[in-house]
Amino acid sequence: MPKFRRSLPLAAAAAALALVVAGCASDANGGAGPLDDRPTVLTTFTVLADIARNVAGDHLRVESITKVGAEIHGYEPTPGDIRKASDADLILDNGLNLEVWFAQFVESADVPHVVVSDGVDPIDITEDAYAGKPNPHAWMSPLNVQIYVGNMVEAFSDLDPEHAADFAANGAAYTAELQEVQNDLVDDLAALPENERALVTCEGAFSYLARDAGLTERYIWPVNAEQQATPQQIAGAIQFVEQNQVPAVFCESTVSDRPMQQVVAATGAAFGGVLYVDSLSEQDGPVPTYLDLIRYDARTIIDALAGRDA
Repeated sequence: MPKFRRSLPLAAAAAALALVVAGCASDANGGAGPLDDRPTVLTTFTVLADIARNVAGDHLRVESITKVGAEIHGYEPTPGDIRKASDADLILDNGLNLEVWFAQFVESADVPHVVVSDGVDPIDITEDAYAGKPNPHAWMSPLNVQIYVGNMVEAFSDLDPEHAADFAANGAAYTAELQEVQNDLVDDLAALPENERALVTCEGAFSYLARDAGLTERYIWPVNAEQQATPQQIAGAIQFVEQNQVPAVFCESTVSDRPMQQVVAATGAAFGGVLYVDSLSEQDGPVPTYLDLIRYDARTIIDALAGRDA
C-alpha cells in the first residue's frame, strides 16, 4: 500500500506530461489537434504559401521553407529545411530560376514536385549576368497568379482527390479576387497622364505587373544585387526619370534604397515608398497576405505617381 501511494505523484506527472505534449502538437499544427494527418504541402516562400492556403482551405497543411521577411533569391537552406522537405507530401516552387538553391531539395527528397509558374509567358532579362534568363517575379502580376492557382488546383486534386471539388471552388473564388485587383489597377492607371504611367524601382521585380497593367518599367538592377549597383546603372535610371518627367520612384522592402535615393537627389523625383515583392509581413504588418501585398503595392504606386499622400 505505501509503494502504491509513493507512485501516485509519478503517475500524475506522466499524465500531465502527456497533456503538455498533446497540447504542443496541437499548437504546432495550427490548432488542428494533437494529430494533424492532413497531407503537407511545402512551398519555397511565404507568398506561395499564402496563395496555396487559399486554394487548399482546411484540407491540406501548407508550410513555407523560408520565413516572413526572408530574401528569397540568395536563401541558404538549413538541414532542418531538408528534413522538412523529405517529410512533405508535395513541394511547390515558383520556378523561372528564382530558387537557385532549390535543386538539393529535389535531389534529396522523394516527394512530388510542381512548378507553379508553368504556363506563364516569361519575360526574359536582357542585360548583365542574367541576360537570356527569365525574370522570375511572375507572381507580381495578378493575371499570372491565376495560372499559379490553376496549377495548384490540379496538383492538390491529384494529392487529395476526395476534396477536388473544394479545391476547384476555392480556386475559382480566389481567381475572382485576383481579377478584381487587376481590373482596379488598370482602371486607376488609365486616369494618369501617359508620362506618369512609369514604374522605376531598385530591382526589376515588376516586369510582369508593368506588362499586364500598361506601365513602362525601368529598374537599377534586374535581380536582387544592390551591392552591385554600378554608377552606369544609377545614371541610366536618372536619365530615364529626367527624360520622362517621372514624378516618383520606388524600392523593394528586402533591399537597401540607397541607390534609389541617389536617383531622387539627382532628379527631384519623390521617393514614392517601399514596395513588397519576395515576402509577406507578419500578421500585424502591412502585407500579411498576397492580396494585401498586391493591393498595397498598387495603391502605393498609383498614389505616388498621382502626387497623392499615401
